[in-house]
Amino acid sequence: MVRHGALLAAMALCALARAQDAAPVPDNRPEPAASEAASQRLREDSERAADRGLQWLADRQLACGGWAALVGHKMMDDYVVLDQALSVEEQVARGHAHLGVTAIAGMAFLAGGHLPDRGTHRESIRKAIDYVVGCSRDNGFLTDSGTRMYSHAFATLFLAEVYGMAGSEPVQAALEKAVNLIVDCQNQQGGWRYNPFDREADLSVTVCQLQALRAARNIGIKVPEGTVDRAVAYVQRSRTRSGRNAGLFYYKIQGRGAYEKNREFAINAAGVTALNSAGIHDPALSDPALEFLLRAYGEVAEGYGTHYYFWYGNYYACQALFQDGGPRFRRYHDQLARDILRTQQPDGRWRNDCGPGDAFGTAMACILLQQPRQYLPIFQR
Repeated sequence: MVRHGALLAAMALCALARAQDAAPVPDNRPEPAASEAASQRLREDSERAADRGLQWLADRQLACGGWAALVGHKMMDDYVVLDQALSVEEQVARGHAHLGVTAIAGMAFLAGGHLPDRGTHRESIRKAIDYVVGCSRDNGFLTDSGTRMYSHAFATLFLAEVYGMAGSEPVQAALEKAVNLIVDCQNQQGGWRYNPFDREADLSVTVCQLQALRAARNIGIKVPEGTVDRAVAYVQRSRTRSGRNAGLFYYKIQGRGAYEKNREFAINAAGVTALNSAGIHDPALSDPALEFLLRAYGEVAEGYGTHYYFWYGNYYACQALFQDGGPRFRRYHDQLARDILRTQQPDGRWRNDCGPGDAFGTAMACILLQQPRQYLPIFQR
């Protein structure tokens, strides 16, 4: 009954309709970047806000080392809770947590310069690391409370970032097994889907795996070149070849729903980030999607401010535009920071009404606000 109620509540909070093939997106670009002095004040305000957000997270970390949250997946504009997943109440009662949200929260602390042996929140980082390592199964699958490949990828990425900053043998062992699972369950399309060894693929799940592989390879974990090459080929095949939306990325290119979505903010941000993760920095490939992101940002911020779509989409948009650099990124990030600062709650958290919950929104907000620090390797050029 609790799970059913959570499902209805999540769906009720997410009743927003989007027309994927409607007229071109109005140009809602962020406002021009502020002066250097104003940008510096904005960065200082962002760091203080992130510190408050990290404290909110630290205060709500469970004894197991993780954070509880709804386990589900995005479906259109809804967030559907999985039937087989543990509810938030069950997670707390049984000593479990949401693996993916925990990994993202862990990266939020890393983005603020907190390490297992350094920083105000070093104890939170140590507990999060132990929890994620403890979620490793014999076959390498990282999972808890019914989480799937999204969470596996974020957990793998978190372990790779941790290992690169403060390596340990338990982290290395769990990381190597997690990477091997990603490699083993890449399908014939060259991508990945919600569950290990699914035959279908979509760009969103694929980008998560590809970024995890890139982070692991960057710190010396063996990743077969062929795995990355096949994944990049899948991403390239997902680009629209002609027409009004040429250069934008489709969510799927095979199976039900193939070639139906190529104007999704999050998917286009993920597509560019995937190419960057593979070392491909070609303006001819990325510019159409980057320009789309800038035009669509205002609509996303206004209509989806507390939605999974806003947090997840900007997590990748921030990376894509940062790798592009220059005035486009500064203009975008200044506006993003202003928008995030306006929505911080009095207790320091950020809301996520449609999605895993406020721990997810708060962790994402902290990562985005702390991007200029460039402590996280994924936010480095």
